[in-house]
Amino acid sequence: MPTSMPKIPRKFIPLAFVFAVLVLLMPRTAKFNYDYKKGSPWPYETLISQFDFPILKTEEQIQEEREQAGGLIVPYYRFSSEVTTSVIKNVQGLDLGKYNRIRPAVVTRLSDIYARGVISDAPVRVQHGSAKISEDIICIQKDKRAATYPRSEVYKVSDAKDQLVSVLASAYPSVNLDSLFRRSGVYNGIIPNLVYDAAMTNLTHVESDDYISPTLGYVKADEKIVSNGEIVTAEIAQVLDSYKEEYNKVFGYGGPRVLLYLGNGLIALVLVVLLYFCILFAKPSIFETGQRYFYLLFLFLLSTVVTCMAERFAPSILFLIPYPVLALYLQAFFRNRVVMPVYIMMLLPMLIFCGNGMELFVMYLTAGLVTIQTFGTLNKGWLQFLNAAIIFGVELCVFLGFRLIDAGNTSIWWLQLIQIFVGAMLTVALYPLVYLFEKMFNLVSITRLIELADTNNPLLQELSAKAPGTFQHCLQVMNMVDAVGRATDANVPLLRCAALYHDLGKMQNPLCFIENESSSPGAASYHEGKTPRESAIEIIRHVDDGLALADEHRLPSEIKSFIRSHHGTTAATFFLNQYLNAGGDPADVEDFYYHGQRPATKEEVILMVCDSIEAASRTLKDFSPEAFDRFVENIVSGKEKAGQFEDADITLHEMNVIKSILKTYMQQIYHGRVAYPKRRR
Repeated sequence: MPTSMPKIPRKFIPLAFVFAVLVLLMPRTAKFNYDYKKGSPWPYETLISQFDFPILKTEEQIQEEREQAGGLIVPYYRFSSEVTTSVIKNVQGLDLGKYNRIRPAVVTRLSDIYARGVISDAPVRVQHGSAKISEDIICIQKDKRAATYPRSEVYKVSDAKDQLVSVLASAYPSVNLDSLFRRSGVYNGIIPNLVYDAAMTNLTHVESDDYISPTLGYVKADEKIVSNGEIVTAEIAQVLDSYKEEYNKVFGYGGPRVLLYLGNGLIALVLVVLLYFCILFAKPSIFETGQRYFYLLFLFLLSTVVTCMAERFAPSILFLIPYPVLALYLQAFFRNRVVMPVYIMMLLPMLIFCGNGMELFVMYLTAGLVTIQTFGTLNKGWLQFLNAAIIFGVELCVFLGFRLIDAGNTSIWWLQLIQIFVGAMLTVALYPLVYLFEKMFNLVSITRLIELADTNNPLLQELSAKAPGTFQHCLQVMNMVDAVGRATDANVPLLRCAALYHDLGKMQNPLCFIENESSSPGAASYHEGKTPRESAIEIIRHVDDGLALADEHRLPSEIKSFIRSHHGTTAATFFLNQYLNAGGDPADVEDFYYHGQRPATKEEVILMVCDSIEAASRTLKDFSPEAFDRFVENIVSGKEKAGQFEDADITLHEMNVIKSILKTYMQQIYHGRVAYPKRRR
């Protein structure tokens, strides 16, 4: 018989899905794997460019050029071929008298001059009063194409006349060319063939303000970029930044694709394994509670997808994303020992994939950890905006620290500072999504537990009115579980809430329970005239009644679990002993046992023990430390012998701490009082 394959634990199936998503999100191109800083030596081998790439201007350089462009206007001219033809034709028809023989030479030289262009001697006027006209560059449109030329390459009308005389003078030294051209009308026929266009001048000036070339120059393939040990200056850093930009966006992976996919798979696997161990070491019971486990994986994937998509399509918005709110989403349902490592895991993809990942990682890690500490006291009303201001302040400190190290230009920080501020405010705006997640994953948040534990809650007020003795018992149990929970690192808000609601069912039949019976003389006991079996059934029913009320009032499933487990599968001992002492059949005692569930968590164990001790403590007569020690040990030992802790996630050390705290607590609460002496007169 072939042996069957062992089943894969269910907790690994969601992790496999996370792994698949991570692999799909991984970049499909090689990554620039060099880290460098201005002012530090280049620690790697000499870097040679593998391809041609442009040197990108910095934001400061672009801003400076934009300011310069805004203060200088380049005049715009249209080349008129009609003027050129008319001038040449006019010269050809002039009568030069006895010097008609030089007409061809005049026409030829004048054609050369007009081929370069002739502009007016009069200054041009523009609409921008504060701007200056460029004296070095002009723009000429010829044959529907416009280009800039040095001003020295064209002639003014006066320059054209001087140039015509100067060129012909060497060929005809005996001719007074200046007098001839004035007398014959040659000078009068020289007019501009470059016509100034004021409208286009103004338009091109506006466009030049908006467009500045983003490149400064080019680096050729096989050209050295930086040598090993060379100090990375501002100029070298600019070239390296440009090379990195081109490498990551354009340069494809040159090796076998299978190696790239294998590398991506290994990185994704490492992230998943780290996430698994974070949960395992922080709180392994999360694997057994599907909703909480899925919620953690959902937040991890949400953070990773947002990070990867932003880096791929819009890296500039990474300063806008409110990552600290993820820490609050975690804190709403988990203790800090789970929140902190999982939050760090959520930021790891940023450190791996983002170009400025180190800066972002440190900034959001610091802000997130501070938020975890401050939100507990700054989570209501306008205080939430104070919390957002603290987040902004923390992120601003980290941001400025990195910027000052890089000696960046402060004039271009304003956009990123605005993004950081908006992101901090979004932490407040997006926090209410935690209530949507609460519904989606059937969880209960710390905020909701605190609201439920408010004794002004209508349901608790009803319990207080109908079963005042039970309500006081619940308050005492709440104080006990609070003390024990803090000492054992348990979920204190959950314990306090569970203590208040664990006996909720007793208000359906309050007089059935001794704490609610009247102490008036002659008042009959509820159980007079009932058999032990009937009384036990009435007592045990309060668990089912409590669960029904919890369903009716939509209490969280976590609270219902405490109602179901606070007696576990123990017996109603008082009435069971009555039944057996009266000769009852030991084999027919099923009705005397609670049909709940045994505690599964540390918190459920704490509530069971505290509930039993508080109820039984009312019978104590001896208030000595030794009596309390025996009392607590007997209660806990009885539960252990009944097998109530066999399914619970609790250690022996934690059990000893619970007993120690309860012994101390009882000594502080139940102790003898000083008898006040009476006055003799």
